[in-house]
Amino acid sequence: MNLTALHAFGAELLQANKIDSGKKDKAFAERFTQHLDTIESLFNEIYAGHPKRNESFDATLASIIHNYKERPATFLNKDIAKEKKGNWFLSNEITGMSLYVDRFAGSLKGLADKLDYFDELGVNFLHLMPVFESPAGESDGGYAVSNFRKVDERFGNNDDLNALIKKMNTQNMYLMLDIVLNHTSHHHEWAQKAKSGDPYYQDFFYFYDNRDIPNQLDQTMPEIFPESSPGSFTYIQECNKWVMTVFHNYQWDLNYSNPAVFVAMLDTVLHYANLGVDILRIDAPAFIWKQLGTTCQNLPQAHTLLRLIKQCVQVASPGMAILGEAIVAPDEIIKYFGTDNYTAKECDVAYNATQMALQWDAIATGDTRVMLSAQHPIMQKPFGCTWISYTRCHDDIGLGYDDYMIERAGFNPYQHRTFLKNYFAGWHEGSISAGALFSVNPKTNDARISGSLASLCGLEKAVEWKSEIEVENALRKIILMQAQTMFMGGIPMLFYGDDLAYTNDYSYLQDPGKSYDNRWMHRPVMNWERNEKRKDVDSFEHRIFNDTKKLIATRNALPVLSDTKNVTWMTPHNIHVAGFIRSNKANQLYCLFNYKNTASFVTWFAFKEHGERPSVLHDHWTGQDFKVGNDNEYFVLPPYSFAILESVESK
Repeated sequence: MNLTALHAFGAELLQANKIDSGKKDKAFAERFTQHLDTIESLFNEIYAGHPKRNESFDATLASIIHNYKERPATFLNKDIAKEKKGNWFLSNEITGMSLYVDRFAGSLKGLADKLDYFDELGVNFLHLMPVFESPAGESDGGYAVSNFRKVDERFGNNDDLNALIKKMNTQNMYLMLDIVLNHTSHHHEWAQKAKSGDPYYQDFFYFYDNRDIPNQLDQTMPEIFPESSPGSFTYIQECNKWVMTVFHNYQWDLNYSNPAVFVAMLDTVLHYANLGVDILRIDAPAFIWKQLGTTCQNLPQAHTLLRLIKQCVQVASPGMAILGEAIVAPDEIIKYFGTDNYTAKECDVAYNATQMALQWDAIATGDTRVMLSAQHPIMQKPFGCTWISYTRCHDDIGLGYDDYMIERAGFNPYQHRTFLKNYFAGWHEGSISAGALFSVNPKTNDARISGSLASLCGLEKAVEWKSEIEVENALRKIILMQAQTMFMGGIPMLFYGDDLAYTNDYSYLQDPGKSYDNRWMHRPVMNWERNEKRKDVDSFEHRIFNDTKKLIATRNALPVLSDTKNVTWMTPHNIHVAGFIRSNKANQLYCLFNYKNTASFVTWFAFKEHGERPSVLHDHWTGQDFKVGNDNEYFVLPPYSFAILESVESK
C-alpha cells in the first residue's frame, strides 16, 4: 500500500472507531499516523507473503486502537508525565528489586502490605517474577504460562494485582512484569486445542508428523537444559506429532511465522500496559524466530518482531518501556537496542549480563583485566537506552563473555573458565564460595553457576568456619559488588534477600517440583522475623541492609549517575582495581573498586588523565576528603572496598 493510501486507510480506521483526532484523542491520532508506515513496513518484513497478511495487519491495527481506548485515565496521565521527562527510565532516582511474590510475602495482598519496607530501603521499582497462571510442578518458576491474563491462585487473583498496582501508583513506585513471548505451557488453551487435533491451533506451535525436520534442527540448535530436558522436541501421543520444546517438554514454542500468533501476543502486551506496567520484560526474545540451518537464536526476524512490538506500544501506551531479556554474547546483547535505522528503537532496556558476570570473574580472581578487556561492546549501548544493572538475579550466572576477552587479559580461556566454575562450586583449594554448577553439559563441559550473593561471596562458609576475617571479607565483597552495580550506569536491580545477606536456601531439595533445579537455592523464602534483625546493629542483616540503603541514597543524590552514556574507563594502573568516571557538564565522579583481599594502591596520576586535574577529592561513601598528591604518590583502597570521589571544587 502506498503512503497516501495507507494514511487514508488509517484515517478511516480512526474515524470508524470514533477516535476524536481533533481534541481528546489528538495525541494518539498523531502517534498512530506518524508510526503507521513503519508498522506496516516491519509487518511486511515478516508477513508480506503470508496468505492472511491483510486480515492480520488489520487485526494488528485494531488491537492498537482498542487497547488505547481501554487505557485507564490514570495511565494516560502517566504517559503524559513520562513524556515530559523524556526517557524517564534513565533517571538516577530509580532503584529496583526483583522478587517472587509468594516467597517474598506469601501473596499479592501480602506484598501490598510490605511496600513500606521498600520505602525504608529506598527501592521504588519492583520486578515481580511471573504471577500469571502456570501449573504447579511444571511452572519453570512461572515461565510456563497456562493463562496470560489470569493471576495464579497461589498469589491471589486479578483484583489483588490491580489493588497492588493502585497502591504502588499512590506511592510513586514503578512496576515491571514479564511476558513470555517464546512459549506457553502445554496446559494453555491453545496447546490443549492443538493436542486435541485442532489444525488452527496446531499452527500456533511447531508441529511435525515425524522426526525428519526436528532431526535437522537438532543438528544446529544448542540444548538449553541438557541435564533436565535434553533435545528440543517432544512427542505428543494424543495427536501423534512432535512439537518444538526448546526449554522444557512442558513449554511449547510459539510459531511467529503465523501472524495470528503475533496478533494474539501483541494484544497481550498491550493488555499488560493497561494493567499499569511501566517496563514490560520480554522473556527470552532471542528465541522467538526459528529457521532451519541456524541456532534459532538472535535471528534478524526476532529483532524485526521486537521492533514491531515497540512501534505498536509507542502508539497505544507510550509510557511503557520494553525490556529485552536477552542473556547472550556481548556483541549480540547490544543489537537488542536496535541497529541501523532502528538504533534505540527496539528495546529500551536490556540486562547487562556481561558486566554482571565480569564482576564475579573479578571477585574470584582479584583481577580486573578480563572486566576491562570486555568493555568495548558494552560501551556501544546507544544513547536513550539503558541497562538493568545487577549483581544477582533469579537465574543462574553464565560466563557469557567471549574467549578473546579472556585471552586479551593474558589467560587461557578453557583454564580460566574451569577455574571460575571450580571456585564458585567451592571445589578450588582456598575457595570460600558455596555455590553449585547448573546445567552442566557433558558434551562441551559448559556449565553455569547457582548460589546466593552472600553464599557465593563466602558468608555461608565463613560463618560455618567461625572465621571473623572471612566473615568481614564476605560482607565487604557483597557491598563492593552492589556498589559497582549501583554506580556503573543503568537501573540497579537488587534481588530480594541480597539486601539482608541471605545465604543459600536448601529447602528446595524437599520439593519434588524444584529439587531438580538448584537455582532454587538462591530463591529464598523470606523470614520476616529474621528480617527484623536489620534493626539489630550487631547483625549481618543490619550492616548489609543499611549499607545497601546508603548506596541507594548516595546514587539518588547524584544526578551525574543518570544513564546519559557518560561512562569513561580509567587507565588500569592497578590490575586489582576497576575505575571509571561518570561525568556531565557540572560534575566528574571517579568510581574505584578494589577486588583484592589486600589494600590496593592507585597513582594520583590516574585522576589527572581525563581533562579535570582535581586538587581535593571528596568520597561520597566514607565522607572523607583526600588531597590529590604527586604522580609518584598513591590513593589507597582497603581490601574489597570502593570510593566514589568528586572534586571538591565542583561540589
